Amino acid sequence: MAGETAAARAGFEEAAAIGDRWGEPDLAAMSRLGVGRALITLGQTRPGVALLDEVMAAVEAGELSPVVVGDLYCSVIEGCQELFDLRRAQQWTAVLTAWCAGQPDLVPYRGQCLLHRAELLTLHGAWPDAMEEARRASARFLEPTGHPAAGAAAYQQAELHRLRGETTEAEEAYRRASRWGREPQPGLALLRLAQGQAPAAQAAIRRVLDEATGRPDRCRLLPASVEIALAGGDLAAAGAAAEELDAAAGELDAPLLRATATHAKGAVLLAEGDAMAALAALRGAWAGWRELEAPYEAARARVLIGLACRALGDQDSAAMELDAARWAFQRLGAAPDLARLESLAGRGGTRGAGGLTAREVEVLRLVATGRTNRAIAAELVLSQRTVDRHVSNIFTKLGVPSRAAATAWAYEHRLV
Repeated sequence: MAGETAAARAGFEEAAAIGDRWGEPDLAAMSRLGVGRALITLGQTRPGVALLDEVMAAVEAGELSPVVVGDLYCSVIEGCQELFDLRRAQQWTAVLTAWCAGQPDLVPYRGQCLLHRAELLTLHGAWPDAMEEARRASARFLEPTGHPAAGAAAYQQAELHRLRGETTEAEEAYRRASRWGREPQPGLALLRLAQGQAPAAQAAIRRVLDEATGRPDRCRLLPASVEIALAGGDLAAAGAAAEELDAAAGELDAPLLRATATHAKGAVLLAEGDAMAALAALRGAWAGWRELEAPYEAARARVLIGLACRALGDQDSAAMELDAARWAFQRLGAAPDLARLESLAGRGGTRGAGGLTAREVEVLRLVATGRTNRAIAAELVLSQRTVDRHVSNIFTKLGVPSRAAATAWAYEHRLV
C-alpha cells in the first residue's frame, strides 16, 4: 500500500514458502495472491494473473476457510478491475455467488458479490435486474453498520438512474455515494453534461483526472473525459484522452479496455472530420462491444457509425444504423440517448404523434425528463427563445396547460 512493491513481493514469497512448509493453505493462498498483485503492479501481468488463477482454483476446491475466501475474492476482483479483465470477473463472481449461498452469515462478502453482479448486469443491459442487485448490496453494506462499499453500491444505482434519464433519483444516489466515501465521478459529470451544464462537467472531470495517478483509475475516467471534451468542442483534450486510453489498451490487451479505447478513437476521428478512418475504428468498437455482450455501448457505437456513413454521403446506411441504435435504446429504456438520437436523425420536417414535428417531439422528450428550457437549449444548441417557442407550440398542439401535463402526454404516447 505504500508503493514498495518489490519489498512486498519478497515478503509475500517468504510467507507463501512458510505456508507450504507447514501445511497452512490459508496462508499460502493469501501470500500467493499478494505475489500475484505485486507482479501485476510491476507490469508482469501474465505470471501475476496465473497466480490469481491458482488461488481461485483453491477456492473452488474448498481448501480454504470461509473468511479467507471472502477476503481473497475481494482482492482478486480488484486485480481484475486493474486489468479490465471482464472474463475472469464474470467467472469468479459466479463462483462467489454459489459460495455465498452456503455462507449466509458472511454479510460483507454477500454484499460484495451482489455489487459485482450489479456491475456485470449493467454492462450486459439487464438494467432492472442490476438495479435490484445494487439495492440489495446497499442494504447488505449498511446493516448493521455502514460499510465503506455502501458508497460503491449507491454509485451503481446512480449510474442506472442516469442511463434511464431519472435525473432526480440519480442526483440523490450520487449524493449518497459521496456521503459514504465513493467519489461520484465520472458519473456526476456525465449527468451534468446531459443537463446542459457543460462547464460544470468539464471542471469536474478535469479535477478528478488531475488527482488520479494510477492507470486503472485514469482509464475509468478517460472515456467520460473524451465525451465531455467533444461535447465542448475541445478536440485537443479529447484526442489526448483517447491516445492515453489507446496506449493503456495496447499494454493490457483486455477486450473491455480495447473496445473502450477504439470507441473513443473513432469518436475523436469523426469530430476531426476523418469519417472514413472513424468508420473503421467504430466498426471495430461495435464488434468488440458485441463480443462482450454490451448492448448499450454497442448501440452508442452504431450511432457514431451512422453519423460517419452520413458524412460519407451514404444516407441509407446511416438511416439503418441510427434505426438499429434507436431500437436498442428503446429496449434498454435509455431515454436520454433516445432524445439525442432524434436530434441526430435529422427528421425535422416529418410529423409525428399529435401533429408534432420531429424537433418538437425531441423537445417534448427533454421536457419530460425534467429539463428547463435553458438546459434544453444548451443540449440542442438552440437559442432559449427558440425552445420557448417550441414548448408553446407543443402546448397548443396537444391542448395541454403545463409541462406536467405535456410530460404525462409523452408517457401515455410512449415518447419517453
